[in-house]
Amino acid sequence: QVQLVESGGGLVQAGGSLRLSCVASGSFFRLSSMGWYRQAPGKQRDLVAFINSGGGTNYADSVKGRFTISRDNAKNTVYLQMNSLKPEDPAVYYCKHETLEVWGQGTLVTVSS
Repeated sequence: QVQLVESGGGLVQAGGSLRLSCVASGSFFRLSSMGWYRQAPGKQRDLVAFINSGGGTNYADSVKGRFTISRDNAKNTVYLQMNSLKPEDPAVYYCKHETLEVWGQGTLVTVSS
């Protein structure tokens, strides 16, 4: 069973940057698609960014041009670089192993104005 551990959340000023990391245990990470999602209080969990095994990516319209998803298969890690953070970005950010439909525990991102 794969396990996902996120890190990198925290408090940042509006306009600032954070990089989230998600380390996956288990084998075959390089063959898997991975996603980052976020959930704000009282709202549903939404896809933020997606990366497939070949490195192809897809983004929510709200983060295009500001967030970048990437992966390092040698480290079994997927990243979410978040730049130009806005007051509407705060949420718990979750990593998801799309192939096995496994979620991480989430990491909280807070943006101060």
